[in-house]
Amino acid sequence: MSNLKGIKSEIEKYANESNLTELQIVEKLEKHYFDKKVNENLKLYKKGKKKVSEITKDLKISPRKFYAILEKKKIEHKKYKKE
Repeated sequence: MSNLKGIKSEIEKYANESNLTELQIVEKLEKHYFDKKVNENLKLYKKGKKKVSEITKDLKISPRKFYAILEKKKIEHKKYKKE
């Protein structure tokens, strides 16, 4: 719990120095660490060591969102036709 207090105080200190709120700082941190986790998983996906279902479960996102990330980063993937 003491580690959490340190983090809280650092966030509050940073919020006072910048013109951002604590919540905006936390949102930016969340986005940063999510992108970091996505990039790690994309490396494993490219090498064929991790499947889409494992990645989506790990990141807690839908497969559709993961395929959108793949298209955004221009990474090749199989496209299945719905009929």
